Amino acid sequence: MTPGRVRPSPEPPGLPSVHAAVPYEGAVRALLIAHKERGALGLAGPLGGALARAVEAAVEAAGAGVDVGAVGGSREGSCGGPWRGPLLLVPVPSSRRSVRARGHDPTRRLALAAAGRLRRAGRPARVLPVLRQGRAVADQAGLGARGRRANLAGALEVVPGGARLLAAGRVVLVDDLMTTGATLAEAARALGVVHPPFIPRTSAGIGGDSAQHEFEQRVAAVIASSPASFEINRNSLETWIVAGGER
Repeated sequence: MTPGRVRPSPEPPGLPSVHAAVPYEGAVRALLIAHKERGALGLAGPLGGALARAVEAAVEAAGAGVDVGAVGGSREGSCGGPWRGPLLLVPVPSSRRSVRARGHDPTRRLALAAAGRLRRAGRPARVLPVLRQGRAVADQAGLGARGRRANLAGALEVVPGGARLLAAGRVVLVDDLMTTGATLAEAARALGVVHPPFIPRTSAGIGGDSAQHEFEQRVAAVIASSPASFEINRNSLETWIVAGGER
């Protein structure tokens, strides 16, 4: 079963290329809520496996220069082949209040499970929890797309020293769920302040050294997204349910 590219409608400015493993419905919805809100920590293994598959899909699509916005189409991009270095999974941060209320940080736990699954498959990966909330935000429940964007605008930031850590590999934003895309767009903005998508490099050319830039497409991966967000890839998506799996 293949994870797919997802796009909310309307799509918020600055949203990275997002891949999701499954639509957010039925059993998937129940599993995510049980892990996040009811402390069913044993589900982190299978859910992390689903997230790992979405991470691989996101990175492989970007590395191959695939125009994933066009169903069935592809083109050569500026990414230039497979990414070097470890995968750096950056979880979207939960507020301290939410972590205290739940007794755990669900997104970070899932990111750790996904990184473990990737390493067992032979792909170097680690979790970098370098994002934090720089100011308080209102509860997102009940807010529409525009309200969520306004609520989150400028709310996230990279912790001191995070820029150096982000330069060590291929950055992938991760979350459990995408609804409007506002959170991932804000996370991508915050990363861009210290880790811009244009990475300078120097190479020798005729007449001396010349500055060049290598483009790193910003990517993100989630376990689930609304069924409607898969419509653009409906011809290639196979719906599957997360169940069982390695812990």
